Amino acid sequence: MTIQQIQEEIVDEFSMFDDWMQRYEYIIELGKSLPLINEEYKTEENIIKGCQSKVWVQGEEKEGNIVFTADSDAILTKGIIAILIRVFSNQTPQDILDANTDFIDEIGLKEHLSPTRANGLVSMIKKIKMYALAFQAKQ
Repeated sequence: MTIQQIQEEIVDEFSMFDDWMQRYEYIIELGKSLPLINEEYKTEENIIKGCQSKVWVQGEEKEGNIVFTADSDAILTKGIIAILIRVFSNQTPQDILDANTDFIDEIGLKEHLSPTRANGLVSMIKKIKMYALAFQAKQ
């Protein structure tokens, strides 16, 4: 699936919920399915700066695509990074760099997060795009 198709799928899933309590519960559920990062990658280099909780993201190149794993010490944040991993993992560096993140506004995520969590969300996206830049430069 393309990044756009995955984003549309997520928007559809979120539209099924009537209120934000249900959406928060769904985000937490998504966090439970997150492909967890190996302990060896829980390093200062992989930590997201600007998050109020600890979030680690690691990416590796596999057959021209970047495969991401992540973890967080907070359940809601783990769900947020799980959404981003679902969108951007197994995609090419160029597709990641070209992708917009309008779907985040479409599902209303940023407006329903505290300012520090919203900043953390932006920092997570930046980290993912930095991985894409780094892998693209290697190609």
